[in-house]
Amino acid sequence: MRRDPVTGNPDLFGCARDYLHHYLPAVRALSPKTVEAYRISLESYLEYLAAAEHAGREHLRFDHFDRPRLKAWLAWMTSTQQYAPATVALRLSAVKSFLAYAAQEDLTLVALSQAAQALKAAAQPRKPITYLTPDQLRAVLAAHGGGTAKSRRNRMLLIMLYESAARVSEITALRLGDLHLNEPGHVTLTGKRNKTRVVPLTGKTIAHLRVYLEEFHPGDAQQPATRPLFYSRRDGQPAQLSADTVAGVLTQAAGTARQDCPSIPGKIHCHLLRKTKAMDLYQQGIPLPVIMRLLGHENESTTSAFYAFATLDMMRQAIAKATPAISATVTEPLTHDQVQALYSLR
Repeated sequence: MRRDPVTGNPDLFGCARDYLHHYLPAVRALSPKTVEAYRISLESYLEYLAAAEHAGREHLRFDHFDRPRLKAWLAWMTSTQQYAPATVALRLSAVKSFLAYAAQEDLTLVALSQAAQALKAAAQPRKPITYLTPDQLRAVLAAHGGGTAKSRRNRMLLIMLYESAARVSEITALRLGDLHLNEPGHVTLTGKRNKTRVVPLTGKTIAHLRVYLEEFHPGDAQQPATRPLFYSRRDGQPAQLSADTVAGVLTQAAGTARQDCPSIPGKIHCHLLRKTKAMDLYQQGIPLPVIMRLLGHENESTTSAFYAFATLDMMRQAIAKATPAISATVTEPLTHDQVQALYSLR
């Protein structure tokens, strides 16, 4: 790590630039949006130092990342800025990650990093996940009736979004070469950090895809494998759909479906279909490690913390199975001694 030629201190901003512009995107292969989130988190801490200690950036060094200041920053984000607990946790995680990187680059910063790693943000309230019921899902998937070519494309798009539990970026990136419709049928998704995973397709979905391919990719054997599976025409050529287009397709479907199914949430997003598929699998008894692989989660705790919520119906069924049937036969009242024994604190 470079050092200040005058003071000999490690170069804070040089290290931060290397971290943000080389290490995160090139070594860890994080997406530009993720790198930007890390940058905003570091900027948040620098803004705190300027507001609380009137510290100009030209005077900042790694000593300003000590534990007392970081603790005060956590309190400032919560009380003054009124950040949500999830935002505070994200900001702290990014700063801790940066200090861990700096410690690897310069051993004199190890103690500073270790002191920061012990800090924890306030616990976040765990909320049950939201997902579509079977009736809501059927209404949404059937909303695009197929009367036009665009409607038929949109219907297939939503079916694949649900069946594959794909992220929006994964569904828009699908190419013809990613489809494998012969037994065992599956699709190859490319997720975060360009990691691929294979997701099986049901026979019904494969049948839908064959019809879709006949219309939108006729003579698919002659089509390039890199041709977008879902596309719009631009200058007469197929162009990959944008994430906003996919979101618009779902929003339009939900608006139409609410006419027959008013319970569909007012705010609907593509990730809701992904969560719905995951919950459907969970309710069917699919083990969490399998769901984890289908979703492309690197850490099983991500899956279990997010999806391991028993729904009211699941809890009701479990209680019913565990509770002996109550007999309708009238029993004699308990004696005084029996009541004393039953409710005794001894």
